[in-house]
Amino acid sequence: MEYHESTLQQDMTKPLMQQDEKGNISFEEDDDLTSRNTSQNGSLGVVWLSTTVAAWGSFQFGCCLNLQVHYSSPTQTAIRKDLKLSLAEYSVFASILAIGAMIGGLTSGHISNFIGRKGTMRVAAIFCIIGWLAIGFAEGVLLLDIGRMCTGYGIGVFSYVVPVFIAEIAPKDLRGGFTSLNELMIQVGGSITDLLGTVLTWRMLALVGLIPSLMLILGMFFVPESPRWLVMVGQQREFEASLQRLRGKDADISFEASEIQEYTEKLQQMPKIRLLDLFQKRYLHSVIIAVGLMLFKQFGGISAIGSYASATLELAGFSSGKFGTIVIGLCQIPVTIIAVALMDRCGRRPLLLISSVGTFLGTFLIGVAFYLKDHELVLKLIPMMVLAGVLIYFWSFASGIGSASWVIMSEIFPLNIKGAAGSLAIWANWFGSWTVAYTFNYLISWSRSGTFFLYSAVSAAAILFVAKLVPETRRRTLEEIQAHMLFSNSHS
Repeated sequence: MEYHESTLQQDMTKPLMQQDEKGNISFEEDDDLTSRNTSQNGSLGVVWLSTTVAAWGSFQFGCCLNLQVHYSSPTQTAIRKDLKLSLAEYSVFASILAIGAMIGGLTSGHISNFIGRKGTMRVAAIFCIIGWLAIGFAEGVLLLDIGRMCTGYGIGVFSYVVPVFIAEIAPKDLRGGFTSLNELMIQVGGSITDLLGTVLTWRMLALVGLIPSLMLILGMFFVPESPRWLVMVGQQREFEASLQRLRGKDADISFEASEIQEYTEKLQQMPKIRLLDLFQKRYLHSVIIAVGLMLFKQFGGISAIGSYASATLELAGFSSGKFGTIVIGLCQIPVTIIAVALMDRCGRRPLLLISSVGTFLGTFLIGVAFYLKDHELVLKLIPMMVLAGVLIYFWSFASGIGSASWVIMSEIFPLNIKGAAGSLAIWANWFGSWTVAYTFNYLISWSRSGTFFLYSAVSAAAILFVAKLVPETRRRTLEEIQAHMLFSNSHS
């Protein structure tokens, strides 16, 4: 039986979608439907357990990123001395993490579709374990680089599969909060690594990096597979058992199970997707949103400001940037916790807009401070202006775009394109990260103020992007969101 696109959209959206005379789309939430959706959320114990286990992957992500900072600054002399590395050899080691992550991002969607979300997280953890062991026991540059590439590949995969897995298992009313725990654990992993990096050698830091991956592999024995992946691959009995475990043994899952299964079956009638197919009209809006958010997040300067916060504060006149970086690390965690709490209360769009305004103000203030410093004006105020700008930037990033971009990426792609489209979005994230980190020193040598004005211009563009293109996904099922995106694409 052949399904035409218009028929598919009508089937997938009844009775949930309505369109008014102006073409605006809304979702029907009658009392009966709301009660059925509420009744399925009988227990959150298994969802919490599954999210906690998956979040070890996010913790590993944070460890790898912050170890990059430690391996790129105070520990550099020790590594080069111990292994007799030239500056060029060390530079390759310091930058190769992002290359591995780009490769991991490109392959993550296909792997997760083939072996499942749990299997993919295990694969990522194994790559990280191999990488840390290679770094920790390296006696030369080859093993060091192989280890760095492996950890990069692992976190590239984690950056896709962890938010997708959490979004697919969480109830719709709590999905934003659960998924944004991904960003919180990245911050926690990074902050703990910051503290450990002040007392441990570089080899010990690498061995400590094993712990998150080992915890994830162990925890995976106790959590269910994503029910949406199970129904996608035709494992009906396992799908129902997984959904029942996630919602509680006494919960009525009949409506949610029926909705997921019916939607997935109709999607599977559509042709298989290749990378170039993502740019078809029906999918283009979703792809632009996910890739756009990842690029705006990165080109707004997070990789540069995060990696060189200490150096930036020293350029502003602080005798040492260490105090400022400690304050930044400690402040990011409570701000991210607030973002987790607000994700399902305020919605994704408001947090993204407020966050983008904040990152604009933070980088603009830093740019103004360096402009004044270059012209030798109000020199006594410059250090505090830069510190304030850096803090505003990090607080704003953690409160919105840092977490909400992952949430939306995990929500808006239909199952039939989730692997390919998600891989593209993650690749864009890591490409942006590498580009910004690589170009920062060149930009600073060109113009300190101009560098941060460029980052502020990107944040200003992000405000317009979110306001014009990004939909609100709060309190909608994944099936409702994805049907909405397909419908809006075809009528745009």
